[in-house]
Amino acid sequence: MQADEIATRVPTLRLRAANDRPVREDGDFVLYWMIAYRRTTWNFAFDRAVDWAKALDKPVLVFEPLRSGYRWASDRIHRFVIDGMVANGARLAGSRVGYFPYLEPENGAGQGLFETLAERAAVVVTDDFPCFFLPRMVAAAADRLPVLLESVDGNGVLPMRATEKVFLRAVDFRRFLQKTLPAHLGDRPRQDPLTTRGLPEWQGPLPEDITDRWPPMDLGNPPDLADFPIDHEVPPVSYSGGSEAAAELLDRFLEERLDRYQDGRRDVIDRATSELSPYLHFGHISVHEVFSALADREDWTPDDLAPKATGSRSGWWGMGENAESFLDELLTWREVGYNMACLKEDYTAFDSLPAWAIETLEEHAGDDRPEVYTREEFEGAKTEDELWNAAQRELIRDGRIHNYLRMLWGKKILEWSATPRDALDVMIELNNKYALDGRNPNSYSGIFWCLGRYDRPWGPERPIFGKIRFMSTASTRRKLDADAYEREFGIGRLF
Repeated sequence: MQADEIATRVPTLRLRAANDRPVREDGDFVLYWMIAYRRTTWNFAFDRAVDWAKALDKPVLVFEPLRSGYRWASDRIHRFVIDGMVANGARLAGSRVGYFPYLEPENGAGQGLFETLAERAAVVVTDDFPCFFLPRMVAAAADRLPVLLESVDGNGVLPMRATEKVFLRAVDFRRFLQKTLPAHLGDRPRQDPLTTRGLPEWQGPLPEDITDRWPPMDLGNPPDLADFPIDHEVPPVSYSGGSEAAAELLDRFLEERLDRYQDGRRDVIDRATSELSPYLHFGHISVHEVFSALADREDWTPDDLAPKATGSRSGWWGMGENAESFLDELLTWREVGYNMACLKEDYTAFDSLPAWAIETLEEHAGDDRPEVYTREEFEGAKTEDELWNAAQRELIRDGRIHNYLRMLWGKKILEWSATPRDALDVMIELNNKYALDGRNPNSYSGIFWCLGRYDRPWGPERPIFGKIRFMSTASTRRKLDADAYEREFGIGRLF
């Protein structure tokens, strides 16, 4: 059987063969290698595995691993992902789908497990995530597998490969979205693939020679993080990961925060933001689920769309102003980052900045700085600016920074670093180490925006910044309750 012969609800634009191996109809199961969309609902990759299972009359085995040896591995990231694995295990228990959650106890201990499972599979489906080490890992695995490996794009409402153009300005991408997105709004993953009729039942268990060598995680008794070779100085956050936690947060946002989203986004204490970014990053919730819930709340249908794409931030969707403001963040600003990560290999490099930004930053690289801090001083929130220090402490404690202060955080690192390239290195290191939504196309967009990506030249030209948009602590203080924020994240308020 060929890939184009099966009945599937997954759009062709979202499917990519990672190798040219055959489908083995004598395999024991369809293997879903869950590495980015760590959820059992609203998941195109899971849908594709289910469709293969029905076509081949084979059960689905979901394999969700967590390595130990990735960069920035820490108690914080591990705990958030493990929360999601426990939630997935609870959802899959008693279903017709098998589940193999695997935590690598030491670096390299999981080597060979995926290939061993794939040798028994009829076909392998995985997640097409364009960031961090995942693209390299999938490409390397594809070369080794004896069966077809399909990579499925479930990142956003717009398929990543709906265009081959890299957009350099948000307004241009927004206009493209408005022209292109209507054709894709009807393409949604199943709300719950587990309810699919005719899905063959997983019989299990796997052979003991597999489970003895690579024991699955005990879902009822998650392991002590101290036993893993990861960074124990970055502790877990106070909130939980997983699809259930994400769904509860979405409900709370729609019920309690959305109505004041546009005007209240700068409230640093009683926040109006969704705070869904970590859950979107780890795939604990789908952007399709978020969009669907918002559309239901707004009693919206595609017939409400404006007839003409103008690139305007508001008015096109035909929703309320708060909903449209949120959608601009959820779709325009989030998915423009996926556009670049998918199509531009050097998107994490300084030289990927717009030519005008590189030119102006390099022209001013030798300008005198008011202060120059080391990476350790930045990390320890040891600057002379208490508002900046508070933002860094929020990052350390909560794994996030208030949206507006995150911009100031990056701009001041540029101002206080010896060179712009040093500033970029510091931002990437601190964000990826502490932020739960780090290592993501959207977070790279935020970092690089501080250096001119998706922006334009600004005047007057300034020392250090040149034509890069300038932000100051004094102007930020006038726009939000800085005193309350400093009290919340002052010295001694980390953990």
